[in-house]
Amino acid sequence: MASASASAFEYAPAPESRSVVDIAPSYGLFIDGEFTEAADGKVFKTVSPATEEVLSEIAQAGEADVDRAVKAARKAFEKWSALPGSERAKYLFRIARIIQERSRELAVLETLDNGKPIKETRDADLPLVAAHFFYYAGWADKLDHAGFGTSPRPLGVAGQVIPWNFPLLMLAWKIAPALATGNTVVLKPAETTPLSALFFADICRQAGLPRGVVNILPGYGDTGAALVGHPDVNKVAFTGSTAVGKEIARTVAGSRKKLTLELGGKGANIVFDDAPIDQAVEGIVNGIFFNQGQVCCAGSRLLVQESIQDELLESLKRRLSTLRLGDPLDKNTDIGAINSAEQLSRITTLVEAGEAEGAERWSAACELPSSGYWFAPTLFTNVTQAHTIARDEIFGPVLSVLSFRTPDEAVAKANNTQYGLSAGIWSEKGSRILAVANKLRAGVVWSNTFNKFDPTSPFGGYKESGFGREGGRHGLEAYLDV
Repeated sequence: MASASASAFEYAPAPESRSVVDIAPSYGLFIDGEFTEAADGKVFKTVSPATEEVLSEIAQAGEADVDRAVKAARKAFEKWSALPGSERAKYLFRIARIIQERSRELAVLETLDNGKPIKETRDADLPLVAAHFFYYAGWADKLDHAGFGTSPRPLGVAGQVIPWNFPLLMLAWKIAPALATGNTVVLKPAETTPLSALFFADICRQAGLPRGVVNILPGYGDTGAALVGHPDVNKVAFTGSTAVGKEIARTVAGSRKKLTLELGGKGANIVFDDAPIDQAVEGIVNGIFFNQGQVCCAGSRLLVQESIQDELLESLKRRLSTLRLGDPLDKNTDIGAINSAEQLSRITTLVEAGEAEGAERWSAACELPSSGYWFAPTLFTNVTQAHTIARDEIFGPVLSVLSFRTPDEAVAKANNTQYGLSAGIWSEKGSRILAVANKLRAGVVWSNTFNKFDPTSPFGGYKESGFGREGGRHGLEAYLDV
């Protein structure tokens, strides 16, 4: 990792000011348009993963609170679903504009609570969050033309559970289409990153959104389970681990609830011998080290054609040595903190398994801060398809490198996984890209790029990566009675 001495040009610290965000010492649950304490008075603390400082104390929702929130959402549903689409669109446009106006504040907040670098929250997360609300605002009065029949109906109350890796972006993916189609929402943010969702609750009030249309319930897994299992929830949307996704599918089975699951992944990034090496290296780095690799669609398996393997790895290691790890609020930081102590120990355990099974580990030389949760960017060579690190989702800044000789072998190796969320292909030949992409069992295939998102494009997986699509016209279907 680039320390100041290793570089001819030293980077001066360039911290983003924390003064733009005012975090209260405590936050309640957001139910029926008001912040309120949990029925049993339980609270939990949310910490900054970069420093381990406590940011705020958050009310922890229990079963009684879930019931209260679902009742509020059910009551609000009558009027909200009866509004003309053009009226609902006005609220969504208003929310999108306020997110843009408050984007700097929200970016700093997200970085503090999640640990990801400010340049990611500022340049990727927040613009996409606003874009999602703008996009679905545009759909609200055009649902008759979405291809789901004339006057498709909303489902009712949506129970939504989101992860900690993109807290505000996952909220936007869930809430924007739900509101555009006339549903009301009870959302549970992840326990390690509840703050941006609670700030979003304030944005809903600022936008004049009718009471009860959006309810936010911070809490742990039991809160999510109570929400998913609530008899008056019509729709369940979950993004998170495959294990929890399977549990939710079992809970919902036999009920009339509509379900979408966006789960884990073990994306293959395939580099052919005619690929532009430098461009591919940037794509590989973006694919696995963006957000510290804590991305379900991360390109965590690099499949490189044998003839260019040495050249590519040399170039990749050189590039990894220039990444800057440190204070996420510094505008020069490339690699931020791991989200929690629990996640760090999971990454460490899987990396140790990789070494124990005989794969060769290389980590960029860098100084890790003394407090907080950190992991140096790491890659493994001599990896086989039998290795744990080539099969299990690590959800951290760890890349497994495998090689191949022919396109058929690349496809076979890429598809040899229980997941099917994303893949990348690097080649100069458009015909090869299309031929290979058609054979890959992945919901999203990027060509000569990686981790490109757009609200107009559907996202989702096959196999154990889940089912259903979020984003685009396809994303409406999950929230309509079709």
